Amino acid sequence: MSADRRRVVVTGLGVVTCLGSDVDHFWQALLNGESGVRRINTFDTSDLPCQIAGQIQDFDPGDFIPIKHARRMSRVSKLTLVAAHKAVADSKLPLPLENAERVGVYFGTAIGGLERADEGLQQMRSTGWSHVNPFIIPSALPNMPAFHVTLHYGAYGPNCTYTTACAAGTQAVGEAAHAIRHGKADVVIAGGAEGMIQRYTVAGFANMRALPTSYNDDPERASRPFDAKREGFVFSEGAAFLVLESLGHAREREAKIYAELAGYACSNDAYHVAAPDPTAAGATRTMEWAIRDAGIQPEQISYINAHGTSTPANDAMETIAIKKLFGEHAYRIPISSTKSMIGHAMGGSGAIEAVVCALSIDSGKIHGTLNYENPDPELDLDYVTDGMRELNDIDSALSNSFGLGGQNACIVLRRIG
Repeated sequence: MSADRRRVVVTGLGVVTCLGSDVDHFWQALLNGESGVRRINTFDTSDLPCQIAGQIQDFDPGDFIPIKHARRMSRVSKLTLVAAHKAVADSKLPLPLENAERVGVYFGTAIGGLERADEGLQQMRSTGWSHVNPFIIPSALPNMPAFHVTLHYGAYGPNCTYTTACAAGTQAVGEAAHAIRHGKADVVIAGGAEGMIQRYTVAGFANMRALPTSYNDDPERASRPFDAKREGFVFSEGAAFLVLESLGHAREREAKIYAELAGYACSNDAYHVAAPDPTAAGATRTMEWAIRDAGIQPEQISYINAHGTSTPANDAMETIAIKKLFGEHAYRIPISSTKSMIGHAMGGSGAIEAVVCALSIDSGKIHGTLNYENPDPELDLDYVTDGMRELNDIDSALSNSFGLGGQNACIVLRRIG
C-alpha cells in the first residue's frame, strides 16, 4: 500500500432488508440468529417448485419519496433511495451538501428495474403501443437508482453503476474507495440494491436448479450455507449504502468512523456463465489481491464474511479458495454467511455484507451462520455455527462476493488506527 495514498473510512450505514430496515434492528436480529425468509405473498407460487424468498415486508417509501415520484420509480430505485437516505443521515453529513462536486454516488445491481420493462410489455399487449407509460423505459434502466440518489442530494461528483451480477454491490463500494483514494472525490455514497422478486425471476432461477425446493413449509431453514444438505440460494431483495470519506475529510468534521476500507480487488473466472471455477482460482486471486491492496498479510485477516450462498458448488469453491490462500490459518479464521438469514439479494448482497463487516469491527461481534446442521466432510472450516461470537480483537475483515459470469469482488475493512 502506497504511503501517500488517501485513506478511506466508513462514516455512515443504511440498510433496507427482509430482516429490518433500521441498522440497529438489523444488526441485533443477525446477532440473535433470526431469519427473514418467508413464503412469497405478492403473487401466486402454488405451481412453482420454490415458493419462498427474502421479501421485505410492509415497505413504505412514503416517508422519503413523494407519491408522485414513487409511481415513476422501480422498486429497486425506491429501496435504493431509502437505504441511501438512512446512510447519509447516519453519517451526519451537512445538508445541503458542501462542495457537492466532490461528492459521488457509486451503485451496484444485478437486474435493476426490469419489472418496469415487463409492465410496459404487458401494457402494450393488452391496450396497444399508444398506452405504454412514457416513464417505463427510463425507470427500468439499471443506472436510475443512482440517479435518484444524486438528484435527491444534489451530488455532482463521479457517478457509476456496476451491473456485475452478485459482485455488483461489493464492486461499487470498492471502486468508490478507489475514487476517493485517487482524489476524484472526498465523499462517495456507495452501495447496491435488488428488488426483483417476481414470478418469472423465481421461475427462471428454479429452472436453473439454483433454488431450494424442500423448505416451502419451513422457509427459515432453507438457506443453509456450508451444510451438507444445502440445496440452493434463497432469492432475496434488499439495499444497503455506506458513506465513504477520505480520512482527512471525516476527521475535519469529527465524524464517527466505523472502519477503514483498506483493500479492494476484482477479477473474472473466465470459466462459465453460471458455475464457479471448481479450482477456485478466480476467488483465490481476488482475495489475495484485496489483502495485498490493504497492505497486510493473509494472517492478519481476523474474520471473513463469506459469499456463502448455500449452493453446493459455490460453498465448496469458496472453502477451497480460503484453504488455498490462507493455508493452516484458514482453520483459525471465523467465517460466517449473512445470506443464511436474509437470503441472496444479488447486487445488493455485497453492500449489505460490507455494512455487516463495518458493524463487526465497530462492535467486536460477529454473527453466526444459521441452519448448519449436517457437517460436510469437505467443508471443515470454522463457519461460526454456534451463534453470535464476541471477537473484541477484530482488526481486519474480508468480505467476498462471487457472481454469475465469473465476476469476483472482495474488500478488506480494518479497524481505524
